[in-house]
Amino acid sequence: MTPAPLPLSAGADSPPAGTYDVALLDLDGVVYVGPDAVPGVPEALARAVAAGMRLGYVTNNAARTPEQVAEHLTALGVPAGPADVITSSQAASSVVAERFGAGAAVLPVGGPGVAAALTAAGLTVVERAEDSPVAVVQGYGAGVGWAQLAEAVVAVRNGARHVATNTDATIPSPRGVLPGNGALVGVVSGVTGQQPLVTGKPDPAMHAECVRRTGARRPLVVGDRLDTDIEGARRAGAASLLVLTGVAGPADLLAAVPEHRPDLLAPDVAGVLTAHPRVTAVEGAWRCGGWQAEATGEALVLRSTGAEREPGDGLDGLRALAVAQWARHPDEGSAPVVRAGDDEAAAVLAGWGLPAG
Repeated sequence: MTPAPLPLSAGADSPPAGTYDVALLDLDGVVYVGPDAVPGVPEALARAVAAGMRLGYVTNNAARTPEQVAEHLTALGVPAGPADVITSSQAASSVVAERFGAGAAVLPVGGPGVAAALTAAGLTVVERAEDSPVAVVQGYGAGVGWAQLAEAVVAVRNGARHVATNTDATIPSPRGVLPGNGALVGVVSGVTGQQPLVTGKPDPAMHAECVRRTGARRPLVVGDRLDTDIEGARRAGAASLLVLTGVAGPADLLAAVPEHRPDLLAPDVAGVLTAHPRVTAVEGAWRCGGWQAEATGEALVLRSTGAEREPGDGLDGLRALAVAQWARHPDEGSAPVVRAGDDEAAAVLAGWGLPAG
């Protein structure tokens, strides 16, 4: 049996917007960072739609309702309706409703999106542990503080099931990476000693719901996080595109465990509009565009091949390095030592924040 090609190595001979029918887009760090659109993304998505690709939005951020998310997207020049958006609050509410039945009392912790999703699912929202909730649903909210966390702790200690919309430790912001829902979920679980039931990405239920809504036959998951977007795509049986506008960076990509390795890589969402080069094995090394990566002892060495390069996105060397590393460690993640084989390689490694050891 012929082994499956390594992730990233196959590339895409045609722009993904023409070969995948639906893009399932993460939001924070992909479409926007904080209140502002990632530069060029609204225009890129408009071109993707013009090419025949439909869009769905799958976010682990539980703070807002689908209506609020759709309004934000539309204001940024990305037309979207509430039905195009699925949040981790909705996924958590569906799980709780299935487990405990309609009308069950639930204590929300997080932004308005958490309580709104619970109500929409036919559950009864309560405010105090003394109201005997059967579950605590905890999602991100910028205003979450000690009082809500304390109420959640008491409720869980009294027997309520702790349900987390997601456990993303961080979120991207214009000020840099900030604490995400996972950091606050850790407070509740740390005090109670109870591990939460997690319903957001990478659980495949969210992507599966978006596939159901859109009728996607060949979806492409576009995300900025390896542990949620890319793993979620793999668990849902969908192809994935990693963009570098949010949490994951080049060093994270090289050290990725097998379930976190994307099929495609691009600087941003405009990657759906361009073909992606293959990474090929050549005499014990891996080549992509005008770059070659090879293992020398414990290190990976990147060098220019001197070949004339086609215009591209500047990531061909990173693609070659990633495939070379994953070929050495097909079943585990490991951070490599990377060295520059020439001055040009040293410059691009510095640009990616990779020390040329």
